[in-house]
Formats: sequence, C-alpha cells, structure tokens
Amino acid sequence: MESRSTFVTVLAWIFIVGSGFASFVSVMQVIMVSTMFSGDEFSSVPENAPAMVKFMSQYFHLFIYGFCALSSFTFISSIALLKRKNWARLAFIVILAFGILWQVGGLAMQFAMFSDFPSSPKGEGFEDFERMSNIVRWFSFAMTLSISGLFIWVIKKLITQPIIGEFTLNNSSNSDGQKAAASS
Repeated sequence: MESRSTFVTVLAWIFIVGSGFASFVSVMQVIMVSTMFSGDEFSSVPENAPAMVKFMSQYFHLFIYGFCALSSFTFISSIALLKRKNWARLAFIVILAFGILWQVGGLAMQFAMFSDFPSSPKGEGFEDFERMSNIVRWFSFAMTLSISGLFIWVIKKLITQPIIGEFTLNNSSNSDGQKAAASS
C-alpha cells in the first residue's frame, strides 16, 4: 500500500492549474509575437532609454520563447509530480530555485530601472511620485521576500525523508511491477 502525502498532491495540482494556464497564455504569446512582429519594432529603442529597456527589447523574442518552454516544462513536471516520479521532484527543486533567483533578479532590475530614470524637478506632485515610488519598492521587496520564503519552504519539504521515501517507494514498486510483468 502506497502512502501519498497530501502536500505533494496539493502542490502538484496547484502547479498543474497554474502552469497549464501559463503554458496556454505563453503559446498564444509565441503565436502572436511570431506572426505579428518581425522584430524590427523592438530594435527602435531611443538612444537615451535605460540600459535594461534596451536589453529587454533586444532579446524580447528570447524571453517569450524561454517563458513558453519553462511553463510547458513546469506543466509536464507537475503532472509527473502528481504521479510521484522522482525526476519531477528533482525538477521542481530546480524550478523553485530558479524562481527564487528570478524574484531576486526582478527586484534588482526594478531598482536598477528606477535609478536610470532622470530625476524629476522638485515641484508640485513630485512628493506624491516619490512616496508612491517608495511604496512600490517596499511592496516589491515584501513580495520577493514572501515568495522566496515560500519557495524555500517547499524545497525543504521536497527534500525531507518522508517525501523522498514516498517517491522512492513509488519508483521501486513500479520497477518491481515491470520486472514481474516482463517475467510472465
């Protein structure tokens, strides 16, 4: 009798739904970008644009295709995680670690882009802009900290002995069943 943890089942279903939707949206984006844009639209960035804007516009197609590949891989891995495949557990650890790096990189990129904007003259409304900018920065920092903390917690749960044992037990019973079927 296999023991299946609720944690892995819930995690798999959350990611099946989320990455399934992300895969659908990203396939639509790939189709739209591939058919509607030739690439010249993104190369006409003003010379005084921030460096990050220039970089993103230069590699726009790569980001769209990369996101499609990542969301599709996550969807496939989610289904395999639900079926208790050990490679999917390991893939999830890597995907979540990449997610942490993505969150931290996005936060750093946001701070870099805010610093590239020219400073506004002191005047009416500038204080409101400065206050809103600080609120956005603190909110982004809190979200990065929260999401990264959640991903770290999930990674820690995926490497605990009971979860590893669940995947090992499942994989060994599958190979035993395959050996028995092959011998008959």
